[in-house]
Amino acid sequence: MQKDKKIIAIGDIHGCAQTSEALLERLESEFGNHVFYVFLGDYTDRGSNSKKVVDQLLEFDQYHDCIFLRGNHDQMLLDAYENNEWDLWLSNGGDTTLKDYDSTPDQFDLPKAHYDFFNDTQIYWETEDYFFVHAGISPDMTIQENLDSEFEREQFLWQRDHIYSTRNHWEKTVVFGHTPVKEPIIKEKMIGIDTGCVYDRPGFGKLTAILLPDQKIFQQKSLDV
Repeated sequence: MQKDKKIIAIGDIHGCAQTSEALLERLESEFGNHVFYVFLGDYTDRGSNSKKVVDQLLEFDQYHDCIFLRGNHDQMLLDAYENNEWDLWLSNGGDTTLKDYDSTPDQFDLPKAHYDFFNDTQIYWETEDYFFVHAGISPDMTIQENLDSEFEREQFLWQRDHIYSTRNHWEKTVVFGHTPVKEPIIKEKMIGIDTGCVYDRPGFGKLTAILLPDQKIFQQKSLDV
């Protein structure tokens, strides 16, 4: 990683293709390919156009330095597609994604490029100053202790304990999505930017990005809900 490049982290998209397109166009206009774009996972489910989101990100990746992290919804999609484990995914919005791919559990027509996209996502990504992960990590352990624990690594896609913790033992700032909040969380060594893009509820319905290390917030009001 080029040390002179700043980073833009982008929260959960959840199939909101119009919203993500608008935000990415804004970021592209201001920063072009002079930053790293770190997407924090959960690209599909619940929103109306998951397939288009993946196409959009594949195209964006061709011209920008991108890191795509895996979210719990991305893992559920892979578990369904690879292992025939449908119940958990379908009960968490996977039905909208199947419909968008004009598919059923008996015949999931997932293009190879899309399968490769999900399969290639990373569980975490870190720099000298930041640790990026979809959901979070245990606040009661250091980052290295989290990484050394097989159980804790499995929680990287689901963890929420840190949201309610008053302190943590992390060596650097952890940046995450997963838990919808009305306003971005910016606390000691903790940044959370899932602002519920896919939810038509008071205070939510925004896709959030943050420029690091400046901590400048960019938000796009949902155009999909």
